[in-house]
Amino acid sequence: MYQRIICLTTETVEVLYLLGEQDRIVGISGYTTRPAEARRDKPKVSAFTSAKLDKILELKPDLVLTCTDLQADIAASLIKAGLEIHAFNQRSVAEILKMILTIGGLLGLQNKAQQLVAGLEANIATVKMQINSYATKPRIYFEEWDEPTITGIRWVSELIEIAGGIDCFAELAQFNCAKNRVIQHSDVITRQPDIIIGSWCGKKFLPNNVKNRAGWHDLPAVKTAAVYEIKSAVILQPGPSVITDGLVQLQRIILNWQQERLL
Repeated sequence: MYQRIICLTTETVEVLYLLGEQDRIVGISGYTTRPAEARRDKPKVSAFTSAKLDKILELKPDLVLTCTDLQADIAASLIKAGLEIHAFNQRSVAEILKMILTIGGLLGLQNKAQQLVAGLEANIATVKMQINSYATKPRIYFEEWDEPTITGIRWVSELIEIAGGIDCFAELAQFNCAKNRVIQHSDVITRQPDIIIGSWCGKKFLPNNVKNRAGWHDLPAVKTAAVYEIKSAVILQPGPSVITDGLVQLQRIILNWQQERLL
């Protein structure tokens, strides 16, 4: 059974802590955000697309967990060094839940993992029940990056729908690669979003910069000041927190829009 695990992305760290197996973690990514004690207590051995191979080898892991194709080169180097790797590539809510169950299976913790997933599914079901009273769903533009302008990835689009909104660029959310989700500012004007949500991965969202874009002053979202930020650590890391925290923030934003319409 695996006892010395290195997690090269924050979501696998989050899962292991939720399963109560944090003592198995011997190294993490410097981009780890959840939980706070992991960042404080665990050795940092990688960024997101680069890793300290010598430091990883010194820690003698019996399993390394990676995520997304962007870490393919890291995974290849570790495999060549003789380490055992499991590479996740979750891009949807269903795949996030599957990732949790897979970790549970790898570690002999199937029951714990199933309980964790059941709780997350219950959260989703509760939100879906609460939106049944919405007569109108707001059109939502989610911006993952500003230059170039990139719309939200698949799990974000799905969470918007679960929370009671309509993703303005849902057809692009199916593309895993960010370059396939690049849009022009004029495209947003065409879609006329009621709500704008920014989550710029790695830097602070600047709502005034967004509001002042050419032609955007007449957008419904800008006219009603419905421009919000959800921190990238909450919504753009495909782990349990996108459901426990990200979905909650989306729901709150949409509920606020619904209430404003009734005033």
